[in-house]
Amino acid sequence: MTAVLPDDGLMLGIETSCDDTGVAVVRPDGEVVAAAVASQVELHDRYGGVYPEMASRAHVDAILPTVRKVLTDADLRPSDLTAIGVTRGPGLIGSLVVGTNSAVGLGDGWGLPVYGVNHLRGHLRSADLDERRVDYPAMVLLVSGGHTLLAHLPAPGAVELVGSTRDDSVGEAYDKVARMLGLPYPGGPAIDKLAKTGTPDVAFPRPAKDLELDFSFSGLKSSVSRFLAANPDRAGGSGAADVAASFVDACLDVLVAKCRKALARYPSRCLVVVGGVAASPQVRAAAQQLCDEAGVSLCLPPLRWSTDNGAMIGLAAWDYLARGLDGRPRPDTSLTIADW
Repeated sequence: MTAVLPDDGLMLGIETSCDDTGVAVVRPDGEVVAAAVASQVELHDRYGGVYPEMASRAHVDAILPTVRKVLTDADLRPSDLTAIGVTRGPGLIGSLVVGTNSAVGLGDGWGLPVYGVNHLRGHLRSADLDERRVDYPAMVLLVSGGHTLLAHLPAPGAVELVGSTRDDSVGEAYDKVARMLGLPYPGGPAIDKLAKTGTPDVAFPRPAKDLELDFSFSGLKSSVSRFLAANPDRAGGSGAADVAASFVDACLDVLVAKCRKALARYPSRCLVVVGGVAASPQVRAAAQQLCDEAGVSLCLPPLRWSTDNGAMIGLAAWDYLARGLDGRPRPDTSLTIADW
């Protein structure tokens, strides 16, 4: 049974799957009324990556103040809200527990229904924040620190997984190569910035050519590690910039090749690129070139909605409400993009 969504409805979205506490208020049409993110970058930079226990503790400290800030910024009271949407997985279990428990507590205290949202479906919906962009049927490339996958969307809400990574995600590979080059966390923006100043003169492998639409980045990461061990002089200065450029080129070649094959196999009107790595200017440029060649439109979320945020969870939660799905969030680290 499908419910009719109120045009003036207000969904509170809460995202705590990893290392940022994101909160937003979103209308059914994707209008973001207010949003805020409590970043943990400074906390995790000292460890060179996300420290799960520290992330959970930081969410405990940040979640209620961030909710309060968003409601204050929007001049809203809890009674103005229609419901609450919160990430229930996948992600770090401690971080998910903080978010879901907080959302349930707020829902019980405010008399509001609470919907547990699949984080991956949140990323899918990020492309429709601020305005509708996705034209169905669509092909989706989701690239983030935890996931790299291809999915076909024949219609709104329908998701068919057609390819995923066998090991490291592309975002994870970015972070690990960044650490090899002594770059700060998060590694993606640092690698992209450095790569712009370098020349791709190292022939790193393009892995997973025989995996159809699946990905594999572990071998590429290991190849960079072996190269730097054999050429320690290339780990700094202009040498590091060339290594970064070569690594980024290899990643782009793999992503574009898989997307090209997917677009040829599954009729699509647009290619949707979402996830934290979708903020990469190199990824955006390569995706645009591919779409121009393939004759499909490119659909990208605004930069601020590419990384984890509460707005994408809030918009996705409207889909749950519309379908009358079970609203009690249960943390689940094993969700796939096809799951609700």
